[in-house]
Amino acid sequence: MNTGKILVFSAPSGTGKTTLVKYIMTQIENLHFSVSATSRQPRGKEQHGIDYYFMQPDEFREHINKGDFLEYEEVYHDKFYGTLRSEVERQLHEGRNVVLDIDVKGAINVKRIYQDQALTLFIQPPSIETLRQRLINRGTDTMEVINDRIAKAEYEISFAHQFDRIVINDVLEQAEAEVLNIVSEYLQA
Repeated sequence: MNTGKILVFSAPSGTGKTTLVKYIMTQIENLHFSVSATSRQPRGKEQHGIDYYFMQPDEFREHINKGDFLEYEEVYHDKFYGTLRSEVERQLHEGRNVVLDIDVKGAINVKRIYQDQALTLFIQPPSIETLRQRLINRGTDTMEVINDRIAKAEYEISFAHQFDRIVINDVLEQAEAEVLNIVSEYLQA
């Protein structure tokens, strides 16, 4: 049975990670998102098992206590997000390459567990000032939220050296080409 590989992407908010992940998903076959678990309620047309595995907070804590998560985070009180080990294992055993879009600590944990079967990529802004300007230009957040995101970004960047590869997203097309090259080489190795 063919075993897949894991691609783990982390980045500060506003760095363009989602854009880069969507790009490689269109360029490389056999890339599949891992469906995350959450304790929040479904929004709109979200479906259990397709968009997320929806759980009650107590059920989520039970899975934490049993060690069922590769990584998880309590974003707000009783609002958990996490990656179920069973979800990733199932896809790997089906020969799928699994894409994770998770925070820095989760990424480091996944790397510790899977080692060479996982490639960690940190998408970094060219500078904190560039990131601040991008967040301002998005026009979706208050200055207070932007300042919080900048403080979190500085914290996250302090973990970048623990990742396999760092890609600086300054010019999108160059970052896309770099990510595509890194991922293609890793999957062919």
